[in-house]
Amino acid sequence: MGNSLICKSKKDVKEIGSRSKRMGRSQRKLQSEEEFLQKQALSLALQQLQLSQRFDGSTSKRIGSTSSRRHNLSDPFCNGKQSKRDSRAEVTSGEANLQALDFLENVKEKKFVLVHGEGFGAWCWYKTISLLEEVGLSPIAIDLKGSGIDLTDTNKVDTLVEYSKPLIEYLQGLPDNEKVVLVGHSSGGACVSYALEHFSNKVSKAVYICATMVGDGQRPFDVFMEELGSEEIFMKGSKFLIYGNGKDEQPTGFMFEKEQMKGLYFNQSPTKDVALAMVSMRPFPLGPVMEKLSLSPENYGTGRRFFVQTLDDHALSPDIQEKLVRENPPERVFKIKGSDHCPFFSKPQSLHKILLEIAQIP
Repeated sequence: MGNSLICKSKKDVKEIGSRSKRMGRSQRKLQSEEEFLQKQALSLALQQLQLSQRFDGSTSKRIGSTSSRRHNLSDPFCNGKQSKRDSRAEVTSGEANLQALDFLENVKEKKFVLVHGEGFGAWCWYKTISLLEEVGLSPIAIDLKGSGIDLTDTNKVDTLVEYSKPLIEYLQGLPDNEKVVLVGHSSGGACVSYALEHFSNKVSKAVYICATMVGDGQRPFDVFMEELGSEEIFMKGSKFLIYGNGKDEQPTGFMFEKEQMKGLYFNQSPTKDVALAMVSMRPFPLGPVMEKLSLSPENYGTGRRFFVQTLDDHALSPDIQEKLVRENPPERVFKIKGSDHCPFFSKPQSLHKILLEIAQIP
């Protein structure tokens, strides 16, 4: 019996040790993921500081690549895994680089300018930036006025021109013979349309990601009103409005509470990205989205537009997106299944493939 007890005791000890090892591995994995996220956030912050676009009279920043440098596709920081230093990894890396070179030969404009939507900032594009840089493209993400790390008071931003100023100044600074692919998300679509109207010679293609691709004489606000209901009731009774000039004046800004944002914008997004958004999103100015756009057939009408529909979107429903496409037809329409209003979070690879396909369209 003594031996039996001893054997049982050893078995118990072995099981406990096994469980301890599993818990240890789980904790180490969690710690590794947290360290990677911290490195990712630090890298993003460093890029914002080092690659800032210096605008006269503006504190706006841009993040992304300033050259067409190409990352090695097995880079440990880009994919979050330590690269394998063996012959198989070297062969795979070489093949990937050859594929990237072949891809670049079919792309005329390699610079992508990423324009965020309401409440967001350049920070929301961090996955898209990484993926585009890996294939040798040059993405630039811009903070619009009062967004991201731009310190402008959103209550003072009351026109689309003022809101779009960082984008306008960036396009004005491009060399005469250089064009970009302009990508706008949500209400950022209005800024893309404005740029297409006034800088058509600088924009080779315009991509609207579940965005306010409205026509001449329309307001971006009208698109969201189809989801929210009566404008009069909304303007009088919404608890999400901000009155920067006092309650007796017209509202100056807007911002949902966190729970509303999670349900509307991030219903399919990873928890970590939702957490990032919750500490990064800011109120957005109402003036720019209340303004009617003036778009001409000669400029805006001749631009090459592409629309990306998000099919599990609670902020801008697929029906509303379909109506936008029907009333103001783009050159092509792409659809992302299972994506919420933020495909750069919920479906980054699908969005990436679409952007690459658009880039290769002659």
